[in-house]
Amino acid sequence: MTYQETCDYLYNQMPMFERQGGSAYKEGLSNTLALDEHFGHPHQAYATIHVAGTNGKGSVSHSIAALLQECGYRVGLYTSPHLVDFRERIRVNGHPITEDYVVEFVEQERPFFEPLRPSFFEVTTAMAFKYFLDMDVDIAVIEVGLGGRLDCTNIITPIISVITNISFDHTQFLGDTLAEIALEKAGIIKKGVPVVIGEATSETRPVFEHKAEENNAPIIFAEDNPEVVSADMLPSGGMHYKTRRMGEFDGDLGGLYQSKNMNTILTVFHILAVNGYLSNSETEKSIEKSLYELHEAMRMVGKKTGLMGRWQTIQTCPMVVCDTGHNVGGWEYLSKQLEMVKCQQLHIVFGMVNDKDIKGVMNLLPKKAIFYFTKPQSSRALNEKTVQILAAGHNLKGTSYPTVQEAYKAAKEAASIDDFIFIGGSSYLVGDFLKTCI
Repeated sequence: MTYQETCDYLYNQMPMFERQGGSAYKEGLSNTLALDEHFGHPHQAYATIHVAGTNGKGSVSHSIAALLQECGYRVGLYTSPHLVDFRERIRVNGHPITEDYVVEFVEQERPFFEPLRPSFFEVTTAMAFKYFLDMDVDIAVIEVGLGGRLDCTNIITPIISVITNISFDHTQFLGDTLAEIALEKAGIIKKGVPVVIGEATSETRPVFEHKAEENNAPIIFAEDNPEVVSADMLPSGGMHYKTRRMGEFDGDLGGLYQSKNMNTILTVFHILAVNGYLSNSETEKSIEKSLYELHEAMRMVGKKTGLMGRWQTIQTCPMVVCDTGHNVGGWEYLSKQLEMVKCQQLHIVFGMVNDKDIKGVMNLLPKKAIFYFTKPQSSRALNEKTVQILAAGHNLKGTSYPTVQEAYKAAKEAASIDDFIFIGGSSYLVGDFLKTCI
């Protein structure tokens, strides 16, 4: 098989949540454990950091990976979904897994895994863990796919667990209350392993505390002693941070929500430093060196790890930005940021998939914008006409287009150089945009 034929096989022959939604979700770890046994438990050969949460886990995972790379480690990074190419999911020091490895893995291992009837994510996770072993990584940053307790990444025992935040998403699998969702995410907390909680509420905090106590796991709530004093937008689209103990530095990841993520990242940095993972000693000189490496890493997260789609500036004159925020929790920040944008006219290319709270998101969308309603190329996509009708009920005005290419073309033709074009609503919509419009 060619690389493209292999990807088509993975996408089309196995249940894939991104394409099918709930029907592709496999509860339980039996397939994962069978695959892990078959490959000789590869994840036990290197250290890991495990990252869960409703929003922000991608940015946090990439940022931690960038930090570890800057400190001289050989770092594996496993994230999902991909935006443009399958290989984005599995990286070593920022470099995607090779096409040849993907093809050879599938060709060689099909006789074993096909009788299991695994999901796309189960096979991809097994591939990632095996690839990291073969590439001799020192440490791997592993992002949870969905939930935590029953996610197939949850066979690892990390050196640190991270839960960024909890909001309503995937409620059909994780529960209808924040406490129920938190319990699923808290399933990644392991015995004796420190866990960092980025944000908690009165409903979720007791869940995390109980689970940590149950596992004798040190628990740190990043927002209890926030390291970030201020976070200001840079003209480049990134952020400038002032911190309590870690100096001032620029971060290349844009978006108001990144200040919350940065608190989480800096808390993880502190734990790594205190436990000797970032230097060989706790001398003042070594701590200064670690801070320098932190600042350098945060300045180049995208370059070091290949992260895309986080308040990503595509062009200026007019300014064009895309962001993968796709649920109410994400849009609570995006809507504030769009309200702050100084422009003559705001244009929004918008579409969503059918298992998200679209009405909740539409309550947050700026009324001043002109909308270009469209859909991602996914069977889970909401039809653009349906989105337009729902939007009209929220006093959001615009026109519908069958593809993101057509919607973006219309927005560009309508926009003046002093306008602002935003593309978002779904990770898959942003992926289509980056694949076909850039």
